[in-house]
Amino acid sequence: MDIKEEYHKWHSPSLDRDVEMLVFGYAGQPVILFPTSQGAYYQNKDQGMIEAARWFVENGKAKIYCPDTLDSETWYNKSVSPIVRAHNYECYDRMLSTELIPWAQHETGYERMALAGCSFGGYHAVNTSFRHPGLTSYCFSMSGAFDIRNFVNGYYDDSVYFNNPVDFIVNDNNPNLWKMGIVLGTSEHDICKGDNERLSSILQLKNINHWLDVRPNASHDWPVWREMFAHYLSLMQSS
Repeated sequence: MDIKEEYHKWHSPSLDRDVEMLVFGYAGQPVILFPTSQGAYYQNKDQGMIEAARWFVENGKAKIYCPDTLDSETWYNKSVSPIVRAHNYECYDRMLSTELIPWAQHETGYERMALAGCSFGGYHAVNTSFRHPGLTSYCFSMSGAFDIRNFVNGYYDDSVYFNNPVDFIVNDNNPNLWKMGIVLGTSEHDICKGDNERLSSILQLKNINHWLDVRPNASHDWPVWREMFAHYLSLMQSS
């Protein structure tokens, strides 16, 4: 049986452009699932992530929102200056917090989201979760990397700082950070394993509870991410 799927397209005031999104399921904890670097809104479906979550979606445990990213206009856009990349990402964050999250809140009745993503999608999940901890119940990063300074050619301002989790989380004492379920998923041969160990160390120093999940005999690829996603969804508590 096919999983319930809806396609949405709207003009975002925050971005002044159209945004496309697929939504899966009919009820349950809202899960915003980001694609990998420069991936489209349908990537997670095409790569089997929604199928991996079938039981949770069909049983009303999770409703999964798969939006576009703005990667090609933000951190990956080498044709514009770093200040423009950072500004564009601020607009993307505003779209998430003032458009997409309220939409999911209204549809599901949940106040707080689960945010998830693989590879650069893991960056989006962590950055958005840590910037908006009052709106986040769970953060599931799978093979993410979290230091955005690699994308800005030495440029640094508040827009970079507040979108660089390994920097701003050090000085952030929002009490909601300690109420969130955080999983940093990585693997033995993951190119981003060191990034996850570094963020885990920062969280440990702040006594922020989390799970650094290092999978054996796996690398930076979809098979382990599908396994992780299903496992992490099983950790969610109904609320």
